[in-house]
Amino acid sequence: MIYMMRIDVISAVPDLLLSPLQNSIIQRAQNKKKVEIVIHNLRDYAFDKHKQIDDKPFAGGAGMLLKPEPFFECIEKLQSERKYDHIVFTTPMGKLYDQHYAKKLSLAGNILIITGHYKGIDDRVRSTFATDEISIGNYVLSGGELLALIIIDSVVRLIPGVLNDSESALNDSFIDGHEIEAPYYTRPEKYKGGDVPEVLLSGNEKLIKEWKSRESERLTEIWKKNNNLE
Repeated sequence: MIYMMRIDVISAVPDLLLSPLQNSIIQRAQNKKKVEIVIHNLRDYAFDKHKQIDDKPFAGGAGMLLKPEPFFECIEKLQSERKYDHIVFTTPMGKLYDQHYAKKLSLAGNILIITGHYKGIDDRVRSTFATDEISIGNYVLSGGELLALIIIDSVVRLIPGVLNDSESALNDSFIDGHEIEAPYYTRPEKYKGGDVPEVLLSGNEKLIKEWKSRESERLTEIWKKNNNLE
């Protein structure tokens, strides 16, 4: 079976990934053979009979750290089978993930995502294998699985042929010079005191385009202000 893209994800808690990957656009992309997504349970690569994948960090500190051996075993096996364009390590110190990064990843053939859990991962995994270090913001999650899902969703929808409307991804916020999109409205025209802007009902394409441009600029300025980007 030939797929356009393959994404491998290594996780200590693979069940966290299953439901989102079996629904909506991601499932559609897999059904269309646009992407193959393979989840690898870190415990399958543990050495001892107890399948231990974590241990206490050297020099003390709270929490448990994921051990290096299972990651090395899994990654080296995968690398023996294919070449990866990106090996993504999810970490708070990584580059902040954005739409431009998603577009870059969407052009790849093979992507491997390494997700941490508990306190984190032995740093020898990052220093040996990671080609990309990605963060989604200045806050802490229980694990990297949620970030992996965000990466997968944002990348898969950019693969040609995944979305039914070929323009729906091209006009998203932050795509190729676009910033925040103008608001959207649908029926009914009037609802609980709120009316759809008359210009959108006018049928005048020139006026509609001008309105959308002004609204996009207005919302982009609000976004910049909210994110201290002025």
